[in-house]
Amino acid sequence: MPDMRPLVIFGASRGVGLELARLECAAGRRVIAPVRPQSDVAALDGAGAAFLRADALSRQDVTGTLARIGGDFDIVSTLGGQADDGRRADDEGNINVIDAAVATGRARRFVLVTSIGCGEMAPFRSARAIAAFGAAVDAKTLAEERLRASGLDWTIVRPGGLVSEPATGRGLLCEDPQMHGFIHRADVARLVFRALRDMATAGHAFAAVDAGRMNSVNALPPFPLAEQDFQQ
Repeated sequence: MPDMRPLVIFGASRGVGLELARLECAAGRRVIAPVRPQSDVAALDGAGAAFLRADALSRQDVTGTLARIGGDFDIVSTLGGQADDGRRADDEGNINVIDAAVATGRARRFVLVTSIGCGEMAPFRSARAIAAFGAAVDAKTLAEERLRASGLDWTIVRPGGLVSEPATGRGLLCEDPQMHGFIHRADVARLVFRALRDMATAGHAFAAVDAGRMNSVNALPPFPLAEQDFQQ
């Protein structure tokens, strides 16, 4: 069962990664969070997650971190952002994680959280979105391409505009490349939690939006994720 394997979350010090760490720890799963040396780990510690100091932009750090984990494990990466020297975790950091996961031979599931507009969604981006987020989204697409070619059991989750409020329970996954909308970070975490446990999501890339804040010209149904109970 997936929740008997450790879960490694890159990007867990804040945002979707932190929300997922809280869910998984509440469900009794062992969570390991590689975090940068300067990251505040108080929230992770409070959730019950273990943490290791590592910089995702350092291939050596990432490889060493995964080597310390015994047995099989699952991975989620929500990495993003740009370092002072211009290097991006969106592509370079995520690619380091993907390559290191493949090298271990022990990574079972890999869920990569990127953004609406990546991959086959690119032609449907607005000029405003390209101006604001184009470089980051293009970098995330490079990471998606690496994951698709990795041979891992992968799932890609592409959230719409992110909102920092409590979960609504209305989050959904859809394979419509023209989907747009907003979603709460806590709801993205719930969708990732469910996708990790639903092998039917393997090999798919999804937009993630709130059913009450979505917009699409196509009448595609949401992906029928297996239901999961969440600990409060």
